[in-house]
Amino acid sequence: MPGEYHSTESHPASLEQETRTIIEETRMVLPGIQAVFGFQLIAAFNNRFQNLKPMERLLHLGAIAIALIMAPASYHRIAEKGIVSRRFVELGSRLLALAMLPLMLGLSMDQFVVSRLILNSLSISIEIAGLAPCLFFALWYFFPWMERRLGRPGK
Repeated sequence: MPGEYHSTESHPASLEQETRTIIEETRMVLPGIQAVFGFQLIAAFNNRFQNLKPMERLLHLGAIAIALIMAPASYHRIAEKGIVSRRFVELGSRLLALAMLPLMLGLSMDQFVVSRLILNSLSISIEIAGLAPCLFFALWYFFPWMERRLGRPGK
């Protein structure tokens, strides 16, 4: 594995390498999900959280990302225990990419709650929270999609 990603040439990865990559990518995303849920838990018990309108407090709920990010491990343990298949790699990749959507929305909603509590301005908080998903979408989906479309991944 050392030196594996330092090659100047791109080459197809084996199933084992792709599986390791999915695991590593999941390990990178998981702390973000944990941070969102940690923030949500702390904020819900904060006295100022009660000052938010009921709809603003409901925005704070979101547990879809954790379900999506954990699904490949559960699938592998139950459906494909002891083997690595192309189906697992594709399923894991899709679920990881899909998990970024609710994570993006959760982070954006949390940005709204924090902005609302700090700035006490609904309109500015909406603007700030509205920019967050644009940034996440551009970096997490649009940029990689454009790279792939232009044929530049791995170069």
